[in-house]
Amino acid sequence: MEKWHLMTTVVLIGLTVRWTVSLNSYSGAGKPPMFGDYEAQRHWQEITFNLPIKQWYFNSSDNNLLYWGLDYPPLTAYHSLLCAYVAKFINPDWIALHTSRGYESQAHKLFMRTTGKRTIVLVADLLIYIPAVVVYCYCLKDMSTKKKIANVLCILLYPGLILIDYGHFQYNSVSLGFALWGVLGVSYDWDLLGSLAFCLAINYKQMELYHSLPFFCFLLGKCFKKGLTGKGLVLLIKLACTVVASFIFCWLPFFTESEQTLQVLRRLFPVDRGLFEDKVANIWCSLSVFLKIKDILPRHIQIIISFCFTFLSLLPTCIKLILQPSPKAFRFTLVTCALSFFLFSFHVHEKSILLVSFPVCLVLSEIPFMSTWFLLVSTFSMLPLLLKDELLMPSVVTMMAFFIACATSFSIFEKTSEEELQLKSFSISVRRYLPYFTFLPRIIQHLVSCSVFKEW
Repeated sequence: MEKWHLMTTVVLIGLTVRWTVSLNSYSGAGKPPMFGDYEAQRHWQEITFNLPIKQWYFNSSDNNLLYWGLDYPPLTAYHSLLCAYVAKFINPDWIALHTSRGYESQAHKLFMRTTGKRTIVLVADLLIYIPAVVVYCYCLKDMSTKKKIANVLCILLYPGLILIDYGHFQYNSVSLGFALWGVLGVSYDWDLLGSLAFCLAINYKQMELYHSLPFFCFLLGKCFKKGLTGKGLVLLIKLACTVVASFIFCWLPFFTESEQTLQVLRRLFPVDRGLFEDKVANIWCSLSVFLKIKDILPRHIQIIISFCFTFLSLLPTCIKLILQPSPKAFRFTLVTCALSFFLFSFHVHEKSILLVSFPVCLVLSEIPFMSTWFLLVSTFSMLPLLLKDELLMPSVVTMMAFFIACATSFSIFEKTSEEELQLKSFSISVRRYLPYFTFLPRIIQHLVSCSVFKEW
């Protein structure tokens, strides 16, 4: 009973931190004409409520796609429609077609923060993300109950997700919650339920494709292991049917015409937005300090190059996962594949680092020092965006709270040898095959210095 009291306290701490951050500024506050993500969420409510479903993703006089046009999958659109009904009940002016554009008032802010979509996200956290975190940590082996509770606290206090969802004004915890249930499902042989949960994650935010290859390779490896002439073939057919059925269910209103489907896909994958957006800590943005790739190369060449680099960087771990499927290998492959997409793929936003941080949270108890360091750096990498939203103080406080929680829970400074960081085989390979590779840290240091000077 005492352990459940501790768990309840940990969850309440996580919720309190989220609510406190939500009381600060948000994206685009009082900044016309485009405002920010706050206005985007309100505008999607306006569009989904006032227009027929067939017009949600099409440009028209009532739906200017250049003004926060809907560019997320159907589940996000349905979520916005649900919030719109709540807004209609309270004050129809908040979602009135055309006239509600840029609507800002204390009452509406209270709605978005408390009664409206913010609470729906808080409820989604309570129903989807937080239970998944609790179950995942309780399923960890070779750990005491108190360590598992401490792991829950550290994951719930990860500042990057809190600052973006409850400060900036986005809703990543819904898709990440579904993805975590997917991880739990396929890790403990509930493969069909895990596949269904991950399909829901993709249909809420298309960026969950960062995690799709590890899911595919892990499940395919399971099928190979069972034998493709027996149980493995049956499992493969069941998985295929589950994926197809879940996508049909989510996309059914948009399958009535081929043009509908194609338009939604064009909105989900906007190649015209460029190689990267804003100040994102990936390879292409770093190289742009010296070489303006976006200006030099045609867009289709940029797409081909980014695809090749992304594919080649994630291929080794995916092949290994197919040949040797295991839950531990699956977790680490999630990290490497998401990082490959973030570093090399086309049109990366700074907030995409959350898709790398999510699986890093899952290995926090296995490699606490590196995981804590990465999660802090990932939050810092979004500093230009957070400064723009006037979230510096919440950023500092939440990062300090997260660091203290991790340092006290895992003694992160005690396990820093090559063996304990699981880097010995890698370092031996580097020394053997690349004896003159010592210049790499200097290059990285120089790139970081140039990027910092560019920021300021």
